[in-house]
Amino acid sequence: MTVKSSTGLRNAMLATSSFRALFHGASQLRIYAGPIPANADAATTGATLLVTIRKDDTDPLGFETTPADGVLQKAAAETWEGTVAASGTAAFFRLVLTADDDAASTTAPRLQGTVGLAGADLVMTSTALVATALQSFNNAAFTLPPG
Repeated sequence: MTVKSSTGLRNAMLATSSFRALFHGASQLRIYAGPIPANADAATTGATLLVTIRKDDTDPLGFETTPADGVLQKAAAETWEGTVAASGTAAFFRLVLTADDDAASTTAPRLQGTVGLAGADLVMTSTALVATALQSFNNAAFTLPPG
């Protein structure tokens, strides 16, 4: 399991922006069932969007101001949650900007990873999501691998 960054995310971080500057106050975490795209540039064709996680289920996500030891935490004061739109088994996630249309793109900043009960990029207590239920995250942390 390795989190995959899109070409757009890598290019932005190399030239113009930080991870936090890109995603703070402008992003959402989407969790899908179905086939995992080969990379974060690919479309989510064939996958089902199960839930979109936002601050208080409505606003873009926020992150702490300063990372510690290469880890950037979700804003502690925020509640990250979303109402499950479709029942299914979570397979992968994408952290995207709110305007991302899930189509193939080499310019959209995205972070993609696996979802599971253990050993996945995003570990959840249950991957079986049920429509209309509220899915929340008390903790979320994003990291870059050590050099």
